[in-house]
Amino acid sequence: MQNREFSFSRKNFDFLRKISNENTGIVVSDDKFDMFYSRLSRRVRRLGLSNFDEYCDFIEQSGAKGELTELINSVTTNLTSFFREQHHFDYLKMTVIPELLVKNRADKEMSVWSSGCSTGEEPYSLAITLLDSLRDNLNWSVRIDATDVDSNVLATAESGVYLYDHLNGMSKQCLRTWFQRGMGSNADKVRVKSIVRSMIDFHELNLVGNWSVSDKKDVIFCRNVIIYFDKKFKKRLVDKYADVLKVGGYLFIGHSESLFNITDRFELIGKTIYRKVK
Repeated sequence: MQNREFSFSRKNFDFLRKISNENTGIVVSDDKFDMFYSRLSRRVRRLGLSNFDEYCDFIEQSGAKGELTELINSVTTNLTSFFREQHHFDYLKMTVIPELLVKNRADKEMSVWSSGCSTGEEPYSLAITLLDSLRDNLNWSVRIDATDVDSNVLATAESGVYLYDHLNGMSKQCLRTWFQRGMGSNADKVRVKSIVRSMIDFHELNLVGNWSVSDKKDVIFCRNVIIYFDKKFKKRLVDKYADVLKVGGYLFIGHSESLFNITDRFELIGKTIYRKVK
């Protein structure tokens, strides 16, 4: 048995992952035991508690709703990068955007949703792709909604500030066009330019809740999100995405995800790229 700063039992783990599941829909497997301890021990320490029994009691208290947010922020996984799964952005640029320029020519609007946007790399990659593709169509209105359940990562996303090394692999032209390099003590950082940031509305949204969106979407990116949910919730979530999308709209999911036996409202048209049919 590992020597731990705080006692952490299977009972504690089961309680905390149940709370996490009820509030996020994420199914936490047994192999996340050590991860839960590692991430939440910081909260136990910060609160001045002696062990995880006390932490679980604290979570149960009616006045601990703020701590519930801290718990969710701590245990949700936020691995992402700019232009992750490049083929999705290539398809968006080469196929989807030209199609929308014809389909939406009357109102000259495009609406995109980055669902589970984490620290912002995905919606900024979407914005850059759209800006690159619409240089000759500057009179179009393009909006990107970017949402996540984790308030901490949203704060990072809204700032648009990243370590320069985090952009490894990006072309020099892309860096020069869409990012500003920091100076002095910030020379190791970059900030996304304001023209890119201004396209995106960041806000907190829990997919488990009774959420709604104000307009129909042309495109939804929900990548490496549904993999964490059980089949029942996947069906419910994908059905809501279908309700939100225009007919013919596109849903992009993660490389290890599939809608097979989940829904008949989408058709698979490419590698983890789906189009709404009904």
